[in-house]
Amino acid sequence: MPFRKSSAVAMGAAALTLLLGACTGRAGGQADLAGADQDGQEPARSGLERFYGQQPAFKPCDPELPPGAPAVKAECARLKVPLDYQNPKGEQAEIALLRVPARGKKPIGSLVLNPGGPGFPGTDHAALTAAAWAKSPITERFDLVGFDPRGVGASKPELDCYTDAERDRGAKLSSIPAGIDDWTRQETRRLVEQCAARSGGKQVLAHVGTRDVARDVDVLRQALGDEKLSFAGTSYGTRLGAVYAEMFPKKVRAMVLDGAFDPLAGTRERRVQQSTGLQASFERMAASCATRQDCPLGTDSRRATRVFQKLVRPLIDKPARTSDGRGLAFEEAVEGVTAALYSKTTWPTAIAGIAELKAGNGDTLLKLRDTYHGRTADGVYPNSLEATLAINCLDEERHTPKQETALNRAAFKAAPFTDHGRPVKEARDGCEHWPVKPTLGYPYATGIEGLTDTLTVSVTGDAITPHEGGISLAKTLGGSLLTVEGEQHGALLAGNACVNKTVAAYLVDLRSPAEGTRCRL
Repeated sequence: MPFRKSSAVAMGAAALTLLLGACTGRAGGQADLAGADQDGQEPARSGLERFYGQQPAFKPCDPELPPGAPAVKAECARLKVPLDYQNPKGEQAEIALLRVPARGKKPIGSLVLNPGGPGFPGTDHAALTAAAWAKSPITERFDLVGFDPRGVGASKPELDCYTDAERDRGAKLSSIPAGIDDWTRQETRRLVEQCAARSGGKQVLAHVGTRDVARDVDVLRQALGDEKLSFAGTSYGTRLGAVYAEMFPKKVRAMVLDGAFDPLAGTRERRVQQSTGLQASFERMAASCATRQDCPLGTDSRRATRVFQKLVRPLIDKPARTSDGRGLAFEEAVEGVTAALYSKTTWPTAIAGIAELKAGNGDTLLKLRDTYHGRTADGVYPNSLEATLAINCLDEERHTPKQETALNRAAFKAAPFTDHGRPVKEARDGCEHWPVKPTLGYPYATGIEGLTDTLTVSVTGDAITPHEGGISLAKTLGGSLLTVEGEQHGALLAGNACVNKTVAAYLVDLRSPAEGTRCRL
């Protein structure tokens, strides 16, 4: 792909918000900004006609796919959008696009995809999705279109806060785990300065929130020649989809929302819900392990959390050895195990890593952590998790030190396997000196009028976006709900026949599942 710089390995395509997405913010909704009113304001009335009139010049490109995946024919292009929609004549951003044309001769239009994060690039995700759905009616009838949201991946400007060396040294991306190495007021000031310096200025940091990205999606919809949007988003992609539905309800044709963010839950409530889900998943992993005599967490799953704490807490003072010499610290060990909780299929890898750690070796857990961060073997990081931090500064509720400290204590109480055991004295919100106030607002996507039926897909054992969030999103949008029984974050790419059939019927024929429909992974 000629414009590609790097992409994250998106395990389940969601940001690890418990550990990596703690930058928070508070807002009043901003749905009244230029080009984004609920009546579908015409571009000519808002000075946006030159953006809506674009015809992206797609050219053949080569996406990166995992070994063994079916080859796909992809095309790449760029889309120009205003950095600030209130100033459409000002600075511009460029959005990287990748399209896999429909296999059939009678395409319905484009299906725009988002893999989550926030901060994960969508270009390679579109190619991966096309490969996974190679024989699906969806790829026969739709062009699959992925985009790297503003600030992310190959789009310009690119969000960047740390060097690769700083990332290897444990650069802070969250206020958790508080109590070990907390952000100071001086560090949160420095964070803004270095993010601005490396990303193109404070005006960039002010315009990377979800409401700006939703406007970009509407420009993309028009540029692709679609009167209405067909969209499929996973994890954070469900927030993006819900916000688009709120801002442009009459422009939605179909919307699949997989692994839902709860639009009614503020930052604290959602983070505690997620911590509770992670702990439950950790305990189910421990129970599956406890059937073996050699289980490193022991044969009594009720004691597994304490066993794990005993293994990882000493890493605060003395990291475990690793073959590359970097060592495995406490935060990295917890991140590695948490990353494995995205899917039951990766539980055995985490168990093996815990067994290694018991023997003094941190290689497997460090590899799990590195895979989530997208770190290459030569130590290069994509900007995905730095973008997560910056985007969350505009999307989440911004906390005082008292509020952030209380949140950290609540998160550790809900997920004690992540608790370092040190007193949480004062946690600081990394976004406390961000150049603008947040722009999302809570709750969002409520009271929408004129919205077609949407389809929320929710997995009962999803540790990252718990099932109750999916129920809430479907109810808030007044849409359909597909409940999927299983242990995994999201289900769109699970290769499940029941899920695939239901989603294809909805997207292609606009046929929603009956109330109470369930699938099993």
